[in-house]
Amino acid sequence: MSDELPNSGPLRGDLTQGPLARTLLVFALPQLVGNVLQSLNGSINAIWVGQLLGDQALAATANANIIMFLLFALVFGFGMAATVKIGQSWGAHDVIAARRVLGTALGLTGAIALITTIGGILYAHVLLDWLATPGAARGQALAYLQVVFIANPLATITTMIAMGLRGAGDAATPLRFMILATVLDVALNPLLILGWGPFPALGIAGSAWATVIATAIGFGAMIAWIYGKDLPLRLRGAELRWLIPAREQTRYLLAKGLPMGAQMLIISGAGVIMIGLVNREGVVTAAAYGALLQVWNYIGMPAMAIGGAVSAMVAQHIGAMREDRVDAISKAGSLANLAMTGVMIAALVPFDRPVLELFLGAGSPSVPAALHIQDLAIWTYLPFGITIVLFGTLRAYGVIYAQLLVLFASMYGVRLGAYYLLYPLIGPDALWYSFLLSSVLSMLLTLAVYFLAPWRKLMRARVGAASLGNAVVL
Repeated sequence: MSDELPNSGPLRGDLTQGPLARTLLVFALPQLVGNVLQSLNGSINAIWVGQLLGDQALAATANANIIMFLLFALVFGFGMAATVKIGQSWGAHDVIAARRVLGTALGLTGAIALITTIGGILYAHVLLDWLATPGAARGQALAYLQVVFIANPLATITTMIAMGLRGAGDAATPLRFMILATVLDVALNPLLILGWGPFPALGIAGSAWATVIATAIGFGAMIAWIYGKDLPLRLRGAELRWLIPAREQTRYLLAKGLPMGAQMLIISGAGVIMIGLVNREGVVTAAAYGALLQVWNYIGMPAMAIGGAVSAMVAQHIGAMREDRVDAISKAGSLANLAMTGVMIAALVPFDRPVLELFLGAGSPSVPAALHIQDLAIWTYLPFGITIVLFGTLRAYGVIYAQLLVLFASMYGVRLGAYYLLYPLIGPDALWYSFLLSSVLSMLLTLAVYFLAPWRKLMRARVGAASLGNAVVL
């Protein structure tokens, strides 16, 4: 494919063309399927480990995965920053600028991944000590973590390429190879854990090696596809020098990527605190909440997929100087999320008992507890979904720190404040009402930022300008 120049006509993956709602949904669907696949991959692999090796091995992988999630949060931040910048360049039909951004993103995150991989392998035992990993699971956690770290560089680069492609309006290519890697990971887990035919029995390390092999094959296949199809974001010849991070692009990725990654840390930190509060209520409530998290993980996926799609779509409209359509994109995304999340909740509620019994067992006393919790808390995903979708629009404009404040105020100030105020009055139900209250507040604060903060005036002032300029930072 030749290198398109600005104003050379529509590009493949141009999200500024066609009906807004239809374009958004078609683009978001592969992301939603990909999110589901990732969760299923984790769930199925956990079943393999738990069934084949026991509870200690399952606890070991859980401790190791906490560390990997922290690394993912950093990659997510840089990936979203790159997605926005690539989307702006794509909307302006500046393919060369998009390639430069992707090259810097790959070089920067690849170097970080290599350093953290070496450090992780050498100091995995220290990381597990910091987590106070139980002694019974520590040995297996160490064996698992030292191997799974090997996959970190390729997993990081794969994620970055996938997010870059989405910024360029291509959500189908990442999905293809996520499917491949997921199928391989799930299939290889039991073969390498127990050993079969030519496969050695590696125990807990076998599960980690399954991830390494699946990640490597998925990465290689995606690279072959990108160059075989000559997709626009590929780097060839002299362009490979763009893998050396450029100062301007690196400054942008750091300035925007670090706070975006911090959002993930705020959310995960609030989740850790909530688990601690739930554990105080005893094993029945803790088991009920654990099962619900497995179910709720899927309920929250439409918002994540649509929010990511909105961010890429708005970024392209910024680059194309079509910011008059931004509010319509935000509205379409919010309504689509309400519809999809509402349908999922409506489909779940009539069958929530048998679904929860899959995790807890038919005779478990945790099932009635889980049903009660779900009746109170599942609605939290409707307002919080609107927050996530509007975050996508704000992110495309570089409105980042306001999002951090919204999350911190709602998840720590309101959620914890409501819990401690309500607990003496209604007992454990204070936990679940605090969920709902914090989500409603996050939505209201986000709406206030969206409609009242000064970034909107600055946005309108830029409409029709010849330069993208610097993103607004709030």
